[in-house]
Amino acid sequence: MTEPLATVSPSKIRRLFGLSVLLLLGGGVIYIALAQPPAERLWQLFLLGFGGVVLWQAETFRRATLASVILTEAGLVSSDGTVLAPMDQITGVDRGVFAMKPSNGFVVRLKSGGKSAWAPGLWWRLGRRVGVGGVTVAAQTKFMSEILIARLAERDGS
Repeated sequence: MTEPLATVSPSKIRRLFGLSVLLLLGGGVIYIALAQPPAERLWQLFLLGFGGVVLWQAETFRRATLASVILTEAGLVSSDGTVLAPMDQITGVDRGVFAMKPSNGFVVRLKSGGKSAWAPGLWWRLGRRVGVGGVTVAAQTKFMSEILIARLAERDGS
């Protein structure tokens, strides 16, 4: 891998808060399903299933936010090795107030769509868009988006 130009990592406090909320929600729903079960068995099974899904999502969130997003000359990659957006596929960056983007983040537009993927709290890829942000540090995502915009301007000669 080439030299990193910028790195975006999850904020420890936001990561802890997000994980705590998910664990409390999942545990609370399961507790309610067992301590004060609804009259109908189907609702109890629904609550247990919903609580289990939320706890599974908490574990997915925990694992995803152990990584970081790295901008290199080759493009955007995750620290776990996942290629998010090759530099030659990137056509633009959206980071405005009204852009559909993650919290504290930005969206990268691509020439062609890729396989949909998601690292909760860190990045997502849906069609021809890659969103970076969530529980990340705002200053890091702003710096990364500015570097990316400058590289694109250099590449396109504008």
